[in-house]
Amino acid sequence: MYELIVIGGGPAGLAAACKAWEAGLRNILVIERDREPGGILNQCIHNGFGLQRFKEELTGPEYAGRFIAMLEKTGVEVRLDTMVLQIIPGQDGAPHQVHAVNGKDGYQVLEAPAVVLAMGCRERTRGAISIPGERPAGIFTAGAAQRYLNIEGYMVGRRVVILGSGDIGLIMARRMTLEGAKVLACVELMPYSSGLTRNIVQCLNDYDIPLYLSHTITDIRGHDRVEQVTVSEVGPDRRPIPGTEMVFDCDTVLLSVGLIPENELTRGAGIEMDPRTSGAQVRENMETSVPGIFACGNVLHVHDLVDYVSAESERAGAAAAAYVLAGQTEPDAPAVALKNGEGVTYTVPQLIRPGPQPKPAEVFFRVNRVTKLAAILVRDGAGKEVARFRRGHLAPGEMEHITLPAAALQEAVSPLTVSIEEVPQ
Repeated sequence: MYELIVIGGGPAGLAAACKAWEAGLRNILVIERDREPGGILNQCIHNGFGLQRFKEELTGPEYAGRFIAMLEKTGVEVRLDTMVLQIIPGQDGAPHQVHAVNGKDGYQVLEAPAVVLAMGCRERTRGAISIPGERPAGIFTAGAAQRYLNIEGYMVGRRVVILGSGDIGLIMARRMTLEGAKVLACVELMPYSSGLTRNIVQCLNDYDIPLYLSHTITDIRGHDRVEQVTVSEVGPDRRPIPGTEMVFDCDTVLLSVGLIPENELTRGAGIEMDPRTSGAQVRENMETSVPGIFACGNVLHVHDLVDYVSAESERAGAAAAAYVLAGQTEPDAPAVALKNGEGVTYTVPQLIRPGPQPKPAEVFFRVNRVTKLAAILVRDGAGKEVARFRRGHLAPGEMEHITLPAAALQEAVSPLTVSIEEVPQ
């Protein structure tokens, strides 16, 4: 029996395990289904990681290497190439059961009083967005193409059209260009990009790759391999506008159309979910609705910076350690609910328990439109404004972060609503 089981050996799981060890736990297991730890960072060979965490610019493997080195200095056990099949929450104080399987140990039933969920996310595929046309070879998700190119060493195509302007798609536009391919266009359904501004500049503008906003692919042609794609402009209702078609001769289509938290295990454990994030509902210490089970990283909500993943996961690891060492969760104080208001898509955490000694609470959220000069407003259930934050620029592709003061939480009437309003210039 372990004190803590961490499911996932990517940046979230590594950070949570290191922090739990630092907090005093000595019997920790990390389970990773891949052949090596590091998660998605292993294929992200571009730089830009670690600017907040380490105050220097690192590549993905370098960033993962820092945490792997930290983990190796502890006594944390790591099981690679191991798939978790099921989590059965413990009842009446019994430990949680984690069912896993690998080629060496076979089927295993592992137990621990605390579990950290850090399974990451997966990509939305062509089938999920129903692109019409034929089904030839040459259609990849951007992450799959990234793995083929950066890890396996295969060139996936020579003339490329990218659907979606998520960060992975933008980065792959640059990567394919550097490898000698011609990226003909990046096509985005929404009237704004869903990626970081810095990636639009460094990956598209610097290489003269056109970005077509309010456009989508309406047809794919090709029998054995992609030969042509048709791109059409869409109206405010996101439906193609007849007569606006553009035809691109290409051999490859990359899809960067969104990420989905990998939460089959979470749902199977009966944990309450948030339809806004597709992740678990969590409290201020990252604990889910099941006592002793915590969630962090992209399995909770999709992040844009791995530095935020590490900070959030360390909070989960510290809370899991406190749960095990104290034998209980935070004081069961009345919780203040967080809701999204005007201009906000979701908030994390969903519940905050002020407790007898309130602490400032960090809140992450995303907006649903681009705003130049805005105020982030937090109001309680009585309509009282409890906090206000000014921002010079807000965009859906960039996650926002605010810290609510302890005094405001103690006096607030549930629920708290986070919204944005434009400020006249």
